[in-house]
Amino acid sequence: MAVKIRLARRGRKKQPIYDVVVADARAPRDGKFIEKLGSFNPNHHPPLVDIDRDGALKWLLDGAVPTETAKKILSEQGVMYKKHLQVGVNKGAITQEDADKKFDAWWSEKEAKVQGAADSLAKTQAAEKKAKLEAEAKISAARAEEIAKKNIVVEEAEAVEAAEAEGGEEAAEEAPAAEATEEAPAAEAEAPAEEEKKAE
Repeated sequence: MAVKIRLARRGRKKQPIYDVVVADARAPRDGKFIEKLGSFNPNHHPPLVDIDRDGALKWLLDGAVPTETAKKILSEQGVMYKKHLQVGVNKGAITQEDADKKFDAWWSEKEAKVQGAADSLAKTQAAEKKAKLEAEAKISAARAEEIAKKNIVVEEAEAVEAAEAEGGEEAAEEAPAAEATEEAPAAEAEAPAEEEKKAE
């Protein structure tokens, strides 16, 4: 029986999550499997991988053949390198202690690279967020200036209208007073004329 290590799909539409399983090569992709080794979620950056490394190594040493995608995932997790070292130990090329030291050194270097990549990604995201916030602040400041200018223009227009309205009222008040003063001297001039006529 040909045994493969491969991915079985699950999850929602356009948001797949894969299980890393050991299955018969003749079984359907999402069908019956022998053992589940872990999961792989490509929807995150970097992708989330949770695999039983010892179980995967045992199956690889027993002759299970990984698919290309499963092989990449196992290689990223160090299972393929561990298998390579274990084959050397089985053949007597190196000791188990040397193999473990080599793997630990490789794994610590790998974790440092992953952590550095995650830190640089976080820094770039923070810089992008800061730039967006600064751009939004500039836009809002420009909008506030425009609104302030419009308010000043409106206030000036209202002040001019109020001044014109006050000037019109004062002119209206002065005009009746002037008419009254003009009528008063005319009446006084008529009064002496009437007195003269009576005297005659």
